[in-house]
Amino acid sequence: MMNESYVFYQGKIVDESQVTIDIRCKAFNYGLGCFEGIRAYWDEEKQQLYGFRLKEHYERLLQSCKALYMDIPYTAEELCNWTVELLKKNNFKTTTYIRPIVYKGSTELTPTLYKDNDNRVLIYCQPLGKYVGSNALRTAVSSWTRISDNMLPPRTKATAAYLNSALASLEVLQNGFDEAIFLTQQGNVCEGPGENIFLVKNGKLITPPVSDHILEGITRNVVIELAKNELNMEVVERSVARTELYNSDEVFFSGTAMEVTSVVEVDRRIVGSGEEGQVCKKFKELFFDITKANNPKYRHYCTPVY
Repeated sequence: MMNESYVFYQGKIVDESQVTIDIRCKAFNYGLGCFEGIRAYWDEEKQQLYGFRLKEHYERLLQSCKALYMDIPYTAEELCNWTVELLKKNNFKTTTYIRPIVYKGSTELTPTLYKDNDNRVLIYCQPLGKYVGSNALRTAVSSWTRISDNMLPPRTKATAAYLNSALASLEVLQNGFDEAIFLTQQGNVCEGPGENIFLVKNGKLITPPVSDHILEGITRNVVIELAKNELNMEVVERSVARTELYNSDEVFFSGTAMEVTSVVEVDRRIVGSGEEGQVCKKFKELFFDITKANNPKYRHYCTPVY
């Protein structure tokens, strides 16, 4: 365990021990906040740490803030610069997870977002290797429905929204599965508790559309781009029925924490061969190559820290 840990808080990099949250704070009492999950990848050979798609993540954070009526005095570029400084200050020489949070620090009793300018910005980091213990996940469709855009918009990455994810995960883990899959109120396949989902069928890559209450995933966008540019695959964004998962050639998840991970079972039905598929393997190979700035075409995705 590191003795010192530095965080960004309200315009400064400070020792983590200096930051506290009031027990009356609205973020703690009502979940009034939003966040991002970002990775920085360590390349041992180059002795370099690369922030992966930092700007896109911070642009999405600012979009979340806008939807939630939370004004913060930073641009995406400024937040990128602070993050690089923070990683340097912590002297991370390993693949690292970065967690920016914007939250309501006010201790007023009311849960309103209106006329409350106590918006706090916090960024902390921690080493993170592989998020899941398996390359081949057994999944089940949860009985919990995914929250919808007109309820608690998933695209905002609101902290409160993750109770929905936690309930779905609890259910499937207690039933012996590795991860949950959500359906929308209309019964369409949506996403996992913290990742987007893809199907491979007849050479096409299929994924639920933004209108089916998904998070507009940054890793999802990378996968779509790689499919079109590198694998010459047709990408179809459309609503997906639950049973389509059962008879797909391959199913896999994508996300910052999850990266690209194969799904080999859905609702106790074997998907494809029951092993990680060739298409998923190709995506993984391409993905991990670009996270460390090894592919000149995608080098702009990577921000060198040192």
